[in-house]
Amino acid sequence: VQLQASGGGLVQAGDSLRVSCAASGLAFTHYTMAWLRQAPGKEREFVAQISRSSGNTDYADSVKGRFTISRDNVKNTVYLQMNSLKPEDTAVYYCAARSGPYYAGGYYRPGYDYWGQGTLVTVSS
Repeated sequence: VQLQASGGGLVQAGDSLRVSCAASGLAFTHYTMAWLRQAPGKEREFVAQISRSSGNTDYADSVKGRFTISRDNVKNTVYLQMNSLKPEDTAVYYCAARSGPYYAGGYYRPGYDYWGQGTLVTVSS
């Protein structure tokens, strides 16, 4: 199983960026997909998640209205469109996959089945 995140980079505050996560080696439609991030010196935090059929999405309050998660079950890829970026969005962004019933409570603390390697997003002021 591999989750390959890409699309990170250096942008200015107010810019937009889309990160992607391509999955292979797993039955993609069986998994809720999530984005989490970790800023330097901080704990990893939940950003967004999307259910298997895209019928449900959840966002952290800090990104609600600015970020949009989506998935393409043909391409086995999940996306995170990030608009109006702020310096505090600077972090390594990780994608993660979780099987089982959809959990609407944000960060699934018992754990995710698979993690990607992360992609760095840096937002300058």
